[in-house]
Amino acid sequence: MENYLKKNFEVDAKRPSEEALKRWRSAVWLVKNPRRRFRMVADLAKRAEAECKRRKIQEKIRVALYVQKAALHFIDAVDRTAKHTIPDEVKQAGFHIGPDELASLVRSHDIKRLESHGGAEGLAKKLSVSLENGLSLSEIPTRQKIFGLNKFVEKPPRPFWMFVWDAMQDLTLIMLVVCAVISLGVGISTEGWPKGMYDGIGIILCIILVVMVTAISDYKQSLQFRDLDKEKKNVAVHVTRNGSRKKVSIYELAVGDIVNLSIGDQVPADGIYISGYSLSIDESSLSGESEPVNIDKKRPFLLSGSKVQDGSGRLFVTSVGMRTEWGRLMVTLSEGGEDETPLQVKLNGVATIIGKIGLIFAVLTFVVLTARFIAVKAIHGHITNWSMSDALDILNFFAVAVTILVVAVPEGLPLAVTLSLAFAMKKLMNDKALIRHLSACETMGSASTICTDKTGTLTTNHMVVTKTWLCGDEKKVENNKPGNVLISSKSEKVIGVLMEALFLNTGAEVVKGKDGKTEILGSPTETALLEFGLLFQRDFDAQRKESKIIKVEPFNSVKKKMSVLVALPGGSIRAFVKGASEIILAMCDKVVQKDGESVPISEEQRKNITKAINGFASEALRTLCLAFKDMEKTSDESIPDDNYTLIAVVGIKDPLRPGVKEAVQTCLAAGIVVRMVTGDNINTAKAIAKECGILTQDGIAIEGSDFRDKTAQEMREIIPKLQVMARSLPLDKHKLVTMLRKDYKEVVAVTGDGTNDAPALHEADIGLAMGIAGTEVAKESADVVIMDDNFATILNVAKWGRSVYINIQKFVQFQLTVNIVALMTNFISACVSGSAPLTAVQLLWVNMIMDTLGALALATEPPHDGLMKQPPVGRHVNIITKVMWRNIIGQSMYQLLVLGVLKFDGKQLLDLNGPDSDATLKTLIFNTFVFCQVFNEINSRDMEKINIFRGIFSSWIFIVIMVSTVSFQVVMVEFLGKIAGTVPLNRQLWGVSVLVGSTSLIIGALLKSIPVSMKSTHIIKHHDGYEPIPSGPDQV
Repeated sequence: MENYLKKNFEVDAKRPSEEALKRWRSAVWLVKNPRRRFRMVADLAKRAEAECKRRKIQEKIRVALYVQKAALHFIDAVDRTAKHTIPDEVKQAGFHIGPDELASLVRSHDIKRLESHGGAEGLAKKLSVSLENGLSLSEIPTRQKIFGLNKFVEKPPRPFWMFVWDAMQDLTLIMLVVCAVISLGVGISTEGWPKGMYDGIGIILCIILVVMVTAISDYKQSLQFRDLDKEKKNVAVHVTRNGSRKKVSIYELAVGDIVNLSIGDQVPADGIYISGYSLSIDESSLSGESEPVNIDKKRPFLLSGSKVQDGSGRLFVTSVGMRTEWGRLMVTLSEGGEDETPLQVKLNGVATIIGKIGLIFAVLTFVVLTARFIAVKAIHGHITNWSMSDALDILNFFAVAVTILVVAVPEGLPLAVTLSLAFAMKKLMNDKALIRHLSACETMGSASTICTDKTGTLTTNHMVVTKTWLCGDEKKVENNKPGNVLISSKSEKVIGVLMEALFLNTGAEVVKGKDGKTEILGSPTETALLEFGLLFQRDFDAQRKESKIIKVEPFNSVKKKMSVLVALPGGSIRAFVKGASEIILAMCDKVVQKDGESVPISEEQRKNITKAINGFASEALRTLCLAFKDMEKTSDESIPDDNYTLIAVVGIKDPLRPGVKEAVQTCLAAGIVVRMVTGDNINTAKAIAKECGILTQDGIAIEGSDFRDKTAQEMREIIPKLQVMARSLPLDKHKLVTMLRKDYKEVVAVTGDGTNDAPALHEADIGLAMGIAGTEVAKESADVVIMDDNFATILNVAKWGRSVYINIQKFVQFQLTVNIVALMTNFISACVSGSAPLTAVQLLWVNMIMDTLGALALATEPPHDGLMKQPPVGRHVNIITKVMWRNIIGQSMYQLLVLGVLKFDGKQLLDLNGPDSDATLKTLIFNTFVFCQVFNEINSRDMEKINIFRGIFSSWIFIVIMVSTVSFQVVMVEFLGKIAGTVPLNRQLWGVSVLVGSTSLIIGALLKSIPVSMKSTHIIKHHDGYEPIPSGPDQV
């Protein structure tokens, strides 16, 4: 069975091949309800069609961007300043340009046409907006009404009745409806009204119940996925409104908004460039061209959906939503659906195998029942005499055979994965983890290595400057003292140049909040530096207005520095640089003295500065150097890389997050190796890694440059013990992830926040982007977005991933047991006695217990801490383990034995006499069978531990379903006898049913005492030999 599944039903969790997707589809057959079964499976035909549409749109954009632009230089005869008609509603709203003209202007990239409108300033006048202060909140609704919302056309959500219709497409249910209608006709004509209608009405009512329960379950799942999809698309953007900068949802943007763009942002709407520095845009998602585009006044057009690759800028929004090319492209992105997960595919394979077996048993049951019926007629000499009653008997045989097929084909198996994943995704969303791809939640249960950032993930990301080195002195910074102790011992010239370095070379802004208090908008590092600067000088804007910024080179993870070229009030030109301490120190040849003068750095001074840097780093402080260089006036605006004057070294405290140390220890106990990969100083990284338990005595800490210089063989030797990589580049992270996956067959989760982290996030089995510090490019490349940037949340995702896998295994074990018992009971009874002990209505009820309700009960169990005391699930393991087979076979044998005894010796054992003895026995068998499943469902809560009641009250869904199942069973037996084919039972017989059913709990405990070889199960061993030792009460 496992070989067949591996051959036909194995796909990769990430980027599965088209061949593998087609192979498993062709291997599936005997599907009762394709509409429902494949509802969450990608439509490859639609996907191919959407890809074709997408390419056509990209080609059109490419023509607009590259061909039309060139052609415009030669078409001088064309009057491109022709006036467009302005709609009346636009005029009445006070605007002097229409939405179509605005959309066409940016789409055509026609600079002459833009100039004819007066450039960005002219458009701003026509749209009644200030390029400095932006829009006011009161204007937004009017603009959204006239120019449209920044939303894309989406398929309308499927109404509830569509899910009812899907549930009704089940072929076997349709066959049963036909049987029920014929049974009604034949029954009424032979037995009269109302006696003749009970069998037919019973089947129809049971089918209605099955359809409604199925539809409600599927509809609720769809609502969960819709909520998650909305959250995935909701991006926060920085805008200037009422003169201040604030964060708003991408959906709240309106034409006329001023958007602030920085590295890693996605351009949220079409618009015109106003101002900025070194702005470089990646338009590959739109045009397919990988070459970045430099945006400036000469090329000011920005398209929605493109990405900021470098620099920063301000965008004037001219078109939103479906008036943009990205809007049209987005419509095609959702076509074809998301790739199915490996577990969904594997369980489709299991369902196919069981379905084949079930079909054989269904046909054999019908053949045996019919053959016995004909043989009995022949023996009694009635072979030539046929009546409507005989036809009704054969029809009932057919209905039983079809119902066996309903029970035998476990449609619920692959759908249970979707149910479990939807439940897990919803819970994780509440716990600050947004799952972008379904398979990621599942794969996270197999994660054996986590490569994590330091800043913001292991630490709080609430930074504050606590130490400085300035003019040869180390000082502690007391943030509660305005003016600070530093100012007394340093000249005004030193403090002045320090303030310039802090306030001019920054990507952050100081704004007034709603309550009038000062707020700083920017990265945590920038915020810490500005807060430090505001201790000396409260007026941030005054410093900025006195100087003119000529050029900016924003910080990125490759250069590890930020530079700015500034024209100072006196007319002189000065360059400022800040960044990684050892990189900036190497760029400096002078240092500022206490009197404010610059002197060359002696070797002794360089050693002292390095010692101060290392001292700060060993205290787990993040170290940065600030430097400047005075320059001659020249037409060349390039920022130099050497001969700077060192101003100061600052040590920034970023405390360890509460609970991180415990989370790391939990990971180690769970067989997950945690590695820190950071751009920080190696001493800082080692101090934090030791504090949180990542770096051990025999572990290796290395700098990215040293790792990079090693040969492939040397890398293989150190990777098993590698625990910290400092001063790493994104390429170092990518190399480490690739080697762990390919050389060591690890399942790797990696965190990232920057644009340059995208390749590593894409390469990893699970890419984890940071929700607060992460750029939109990083989030788009990731599988999971950690909304609170917390390492403990990553651990929670791993726990839920394991829970999904274990829950599915529980459901498989439960369903296979019901399958085997139902099939064998009906088949053996048909062969021996010529009748099936369970009627069509009863089998339909059993099918609902084991399919929809069983999936809801077992597939939605919340995770428990014991899951993180086991090794991770292997990458390619058997879905049905030896432990599961032990439980399935043991429980099946017990149930078949007791049901067989009741069937053939029940009357004698229970002293059943009288005219209703046959009906009473059949009801008892049905009741006992159902209670066996109820208690076996409780048994399935844990496949290995004897204590199956632990945590049962934390799963309210499980409790509700158990109570509902038992309650409805009582109603069926006691009050719906004519429809269900049952008779009321006395207390003693109810006691027998419950006693026999509950004995399966004892059988389960005995089975779990039988040792099973753990080979080929889910326990894996790390390449470094780590394997946890089972201990504690969780093993019982």
